[in-house]
Amino acid sequence: MTQALRVAVIGVGHLGQHHARLLASMDKVELVGVVDTKPGRAQDIASKFGTHPFIEAGDIVGRVDAVTIAVPTVSHVDIALRFIERGIAVLVEKPIAASVADADRMIEAAGRCRVTLAAGHTERFNPAVTAALPLVTEPRFVEIHRLGTFPERSLDIDVIFDLMIHDLDLLLAAVRSEVIGVEAIGVNVLTPRTDIANARLRFASGCVANVTASRISRDRVRKVRFFQHDSYVSVDYASQEVEVYRLAPQSAAAGRPVIQGGKLEIANEEPLKRELADFVDAVRTGREPGVPGSAGRDALALATKVAEAMESAV
Repeated sequence: MTQALRVAVIGVGHLGQHHARLLASMDKVELVGVVDTKPGRAQDIASKFGTHPFIEAGDIVGRVDAVTIAVPTVSHVDIALRFIERGIAVLVEKPIAASVADADRMIEAAGRCRVTLAAGHTERFNPAVTAALPLVTEPRFVEIHRLGTFPERSLDIDVIFDLMIHDLDLLLAAVRSEVIGVEAIGVNVLTPRTDIANARLRFASGCVANVTASRISRDRVRKVRFFQHDSYVSVDYASQEVEVYRLAPQSAAAGRPVIQGGKLEIANEEPLKRELADFVDAVRTGREPGVPGSAGRDALALATKVAEAMESAV
């Protein structure tokens, strides 16, 4: 493909407007339009980024090569299938669907139509995460905290599917082992849905992960720590910092442990920009995206298990 890739953003609220901002600035990408059913929103975002406003997703069929979808989760499957069935590549924000069954429908259609389907797990494109993952080989214990203040946006899903799912996706990518046990507890504090949740996951490899997610905390914290037999890897998602400490090989012979390590040099970059660039390149080249629909489905399936474990614990 030598001409500009024609892309549209469907849903330009809290997150979708940033899709539009970044796609409008990319080389060899034409932001054909933005779609939003809220009166005036599409017009506002379109005028800001030099594109065209649309109210209905169907209005852009035939005008685009790819779309990104950032609408409420319940609408993901219907909108995605409308484009997949017409051979149009799709990136769907997390969670990929409202249910695993809906995710399976999307994956089946993408495979049948030979269409790129990407899941919007932006944290996987965080430069700190991409630097740290190759260093995580055999984790034995993982501690994750994702704490945020109460959001000024739609709360159509609970904190497990809104925030924790980022870390569940990362765990699956890092541990690379089957989850064999899930314990969870959650509390709804400010909304009818779960606002804070904790899950303890056991993997077939023997690794145990403790994951906490909150959207009602005073401070913002987004950190993951991996503990291995001979090393410790810490990632601060927000500051894009990685610290690595290892047991020096000569320390055993010397009779006392010697720890070496420190911060890695990380070139900071906006994760969403990297995610969208990956999606565009995957569409243009025909390769699999960095986070394919199947990975989004696996993260959703694990999030569903956490939610079920939480309900059974009540």
